[in-house]
Amino acid sequence: MRVFLLLAILLTLPAAAQQLSPRPTVRPWVAQGADVTIWVRDFRTRALAAGIDAETFDPAMAEVEYLHDVIRRDASQSEFTKTIWDYLDTAVSDLRVANGRAAVARHADALDQIETQFGVDRHVVAAIWGLESSYGAFRGRISTLSALTTLAIGSSRADFFEDQLIEALRILHDGHTTRAALRGSWAGASGHTQFMPTSFRDHAVDFTGDGQRNLWGDDPSDALASTAAYLKANGWVAGQPWGVEVRLPGDFDYLLTGEQVEKMPAEWAALEVRSASGMPLPDAGPASIRVPAGHEGAAFLTFSNFRVIETYNTADAYVIAVGHLADRLAGGPPILSGWPRQDRALTFDERIDLQLRLREAGFDPLKIDAKIGPDTLDAIQRWQASLALKPDGYASPRLLTRLRAVTEGVQP
Repeated sequence: MRVFLLLAILLTLPAAAQQLSPRPTVRPWVAQGADVTIWVRDFRTRALAAGIDAETFDPAMAEVEYLHDVIRRDASQSEFTKTIWDYLDTAVSDLRVANGRAAVARHADALDQIETQFGVDRHVVAAIWGLESSYGAFRGRISTLSALTTLAIGSSRADFFEDQLIEALRILHDGHTTRAALRGSWAGASGHTQFMPTSFRDHAVDFTGDGQRNLWGDDPSDALASTAAYLKANGWVAGQPWGVEVRLPGDFDYLLTGEQVEKMPAEWAALEVRSASGMPLPDAGPASIRVPAGHEGAAFLTFSNFRVIETYNTADAYVIAVGHLADRLAGGPPILSGWPRQDRALTFDERIDLQLRLREAGFDPLKIDAKIGPDTLDAIQRWQASLALKPDGYASPRLLTRLRAVTEGVQP
C-alpha cells in the first residue's frame, strides 16, 4: 500500500532493547549527508536487541543504499498533489478497468473463497490490487531494505520507518521471502497489494497453506487474502457499500458535508439528496456526504467502509478511487457528474499559505502541513460561511486568491 506508510502503527521494542541501546534523539550524520555505514552500525545494536539475529542482519544490510529520490517522493505523494479528477483519470482508466475484470475472472476461485472467509467484497480487494500494483504487473523494483533505511535516516518519521525496517528483517529471518525478492515501492511497501512490514506482521495470512505468507510471488492468493484480512480487522462491514454518487439539491447546506456529519440515508433523502443513478439511497447505516471538488464536482454519500479503506491510505482521492474502481469492476458506470477541470491543484507552498492565512483570519486548521485534511476542510468551510460563500470546503486556486485578498485587506 503505497501510502500505508501514513498508518502510524508503531512497534514497541522490548524494555531490554530500550535499556541496551536507546534510540538517539539526534543523528548528526543525517545532516552531514546520510552516512549509511555509520547509521547501519548504530542501528545494528537496536535491531539485535529487538530479536533480529546477526546471521539475518549482516548479509541483509551489507549492501543497503541511501536513495535520495525516496526522500523527494516522500514529500510529493500523488494522492495529495493532483486534482482528484486527474488522479481518477489514471487510477480508474478504461485499461485498468478492463485489466481488472480479466484479473477477477482469472482468480475467481480464490476471490470467491476469500470473500466467503473474510466477508470483504472481492471487487474492493481487486481494486486495491489494481491501484497498488496494476494487478501484480508492477510490484516495484526498489529494495525495501534500502527504501526503509533511507526513510529511517532522512524522514521526519524516522522511528516509524526504523520499526518497519526491523519487521522487514524479521520477514527475511522467518523465511517468507528472500532479500532479492523483497522489493517494492519507494515508501517501503511491497508485494501485490503493497503491505508495509508491520501490516505484514499483523495481518498477512497463509491462504495457500504452504507454510509461508508469500505476498511477493507470482501467485497473488496470499496477498489478496491478506488484504481482505486487513480490511476485516479494521472494521469492514460485509454487504455495506463504500459509498454512492449522489445529486444534491440547489439549496443544499454544504455545512452538512464532511465526515463529521452523519445521517441515516432516509434523513438525507428527506433533504432531497438523490442517488445519481436514480436508485434509492442504500439503507446501509449512518453516512456522510463528501464533495472532494466542491459544489462544482461530484458528491458521494459514504458509509463506514469508506473509513475502513482509509486505513489503507488516508487520502480521500485514493479511497474514492478504490471504491469507484471496485464499482466499475462489478459492472457499474463511470462517475456521472463533471469536475471543475479548469482548476489546478494547489502547490505545496500554496497549501501552506492557505493554512497560514486561515489561521491568521481566525479559522485555525490546527496543522500547518500542506495536507487538506478534515481540520483544514472544516476551517475553510467556516471561513466561507463567514463571508456568505457556499461552504463546500474546496481548496481551489480561486479560493486562495480570495483568502489572500481578504487577509491583505484588499477588496476581492
